[in-house]
Amino acid sequence: MFKSGFIVIIGKPNVGKSTLINRIIGEKVAITTHKPQTTRNRITGIKNLENAQLIFVDTPGIHRAKTILNRYLVDTARDAFTDADLILLLVDAGKDPDDDDRFILESLHDMPLPVILVINKIDLVKKESLLPLIESYRKRYSFREIIPLSALKGFSINRLIECAVDLLPEGPQYFHADLFTDLSERFLAAEMIREKLTLLTQKEIPYSAAVMVDQFQEDEERNLIRIQATINVEKDSQKGILIGKRGLMLKEIGRRARLDMETFFNAKIYLELYVRVRRNWTRDTKWLREFGYGRGKSSS
Repeated sequence: MFKSGFIVIIGKPNVGKSTLINRIIGEKVAITTHKPQTTRNRITGIKNLENAQLIFVDTPGIHRAKTILNRYLVDTARDAFTDADLILLLVDAGKDPDDDDRFILESLHDMPLPVILVINKIDLVKKESLLPLIESYRKRYSFREIIPLSALKGFSINRLIECAVDLLPEGPQYFHADLFTDLSERFLAAEMIREKLTLLTQKEIPYSAAVMVDQFQEDEERNLIRIQATINVEKDSQKGILIGKRGLMLKEIGRRARLDMETFFNAKIYLELYVRVRRNWTRDTKWLREFGYGRGKSSS
């Protein structure tokens, strides 16, 4: 008997969804930072077992969105429900349910799918604080399982995988056993660049930047990949900060991204970065679609 299915990971921004999917897959398929709303697209990670194929889908954080971009992010997360066989609701062990948690729980009502409550970051709290938190969530929703774990430390990850396999239906192998994601190399390269600029810049800049890979050329004989990418921002002042004095900020973003790419792609990387202003793109549906954030456009 072979089991397979799509497992959608949902939760508020910054609860550790991307860290969890990377831990389960054993590869960095989703970028991670300490800043909320880092994930903007559906990120797929494939866990291949002898008797099952688990296709995990990382989604943007669900919250009460106000801007056009943030509404798109929430819609992306909700749209993932339609393909799901199982839902993992990820919450923070150190925080009681708030309005955003209740907002997510409301969206799960009348959901015919099994839902596992995953309480993350248990390495940061005392054990005695978990029981009241579990009871608080148990009163609000009928979860199939409740699993406390630490995505960062790897605690109880195997238990989660075993539980997921039990709840999945019998099914085919959707992807080749060698694959751990269905995302394109261009998309992964753009995300690595966006991760570094998010870590290195402050205030509104990480949320006002979109990265597009304009060129991705492989030279197999030299084991070399040439990548040209453009960082799009909303204002001239943001462009100046991203480039930095004597171009040092842009060089550092490129240096860190290149090192990650060389490890991931197992090749030498020649990376060229440019910065361009697209005024108010986060509020312009035309540019949102152009940068891969519009409905119906694949992130890959």
